[in-house]
Amino acid sequence: MKTTKYLLLLVFFVLFTSVAVASPEEYVGAEKCKMCHKDIYEDWKESGHPYILRVAKDAREAGLPLPEGYTWDDISHVVGGYKWKSRYLDKNGYFITRTKDGKNGSNQYNLETKAWTDYHPGEIKKYDCGKCHTTGYSSEGHMHGMEGIVGTWAYHGVQCEVCHGPGSEHVAGAGDKTKIIIDTSSALCGKCHIRGDKNTIPASSNFIRHHEQYNELLASPKKDFECVACHDPHKKSELSIKADCASCHAEENKEFNGSLMQKAGVTCTDCHMAEATKSAIARSAFEGDVKTHLFAINISEDAEMFTEDKNFALGYLTVEYACLKCHTDQGKSWSLQFAEGIHTLKEVPKPPAPPPKAACGPTLLLILASLPALLIGLKRRK
Repeated sequence: MKTTKYLLLLVFFVLFTSVAVASPEEYVGAEKCKMCHKDIYEDWKESGHPYILRVAKDAREAGLPLPEGYTWDDISHVVGGYKWKSRYLDKNGYFITRTKDGKNGSNQYNLETKAWTDYHPGEIKKYDCGKCHTTGYSSEGHMHGMEGIVGTWAYHGVQCEVCHGPGSEHVAGAGDKTKIIIDTSSALCGKCHIRGDKNTIPASSNFIRHHEQYNELLASPKKDFECVACHDPHKKSELSIKADCASCHAEENKEFNGSLMQKAGVTCTDCHMAEATKSAIARSAFEGDVKTHLFAINISEDAEMFTEDKNFALGYLTVEYACLKCHTDQGKSWSLQFAEGIHTLKEVPKPPAPPPKAACGPTLLLILASLPALLIGLKRRK
């Protein structure tokens, strides 16, 4: 009897203390969300968010290449590899910054060009990007005991609960909407799509640096917009647009229809969201590989895109980035001729005809001076 009593007390103690110390909310992972939100889950799986950080096995199955000399047994994780670039962590969680034989660099693979470039070549560099690359991140400890990794997390990649918060109570409550976060503010996106001070736009090598959409938005005429006004955040960027420019800019769209640019296939975003940002490569002097969210184009003759030291963008595009990424054989002054009326331009004015040549030029004078000698020669022949 006493034994039974003690066992009951022990069971009660264990249950009570386990409930008392358990976290009130826990991360359950996207697979759990899929059970009720299958369509949203499928959209998310097609986006880049799940793939910002992958274990070696998953990256290998995706067909990503390896830095020179390495095998998959040397790799613990791959950063990126979805759209722009991939970087690699070794078995201790440090970025690989040299080839296997010790040559510095050649450690970042650019997907568009299929070329290897340098990322912090030769440095000893820890992975400290978990806050924005993982779900359920904590800055304490080292994931999997790898000293090169700063922090730990519940799940790899950006999953549902990064934005919606831990989902255990939501699940336990059979989808209770009061037990999950629904935040539609641009500030939520801005927790990761930001670099440095939100009131600046860091730049390097004549391009805005990547993941600064929140910095750009706050400097733009759309600073009061929420990202979700235009984007479905669950979908890949190319398919996420739910409101195009004409939704708000009906008058400008009406003017633009039938214009020379519209007939050529140019869209609003080609110019107002030009690729002034660089993640992996610069396609040309004025074209990076990520669209900007600055929108405004400064068409002043003396407008500069960046500060004098080139460390920050100034909050607008210039015609070099809006126009010359396509018109590579032209210059700024040429672009400015058409910039102000570009929405309604029907045809490019023909250049003025060159002035007629003078009737009496140096060549004609030379011919006239030679005539007497020519006539004398003809007389002698007769």
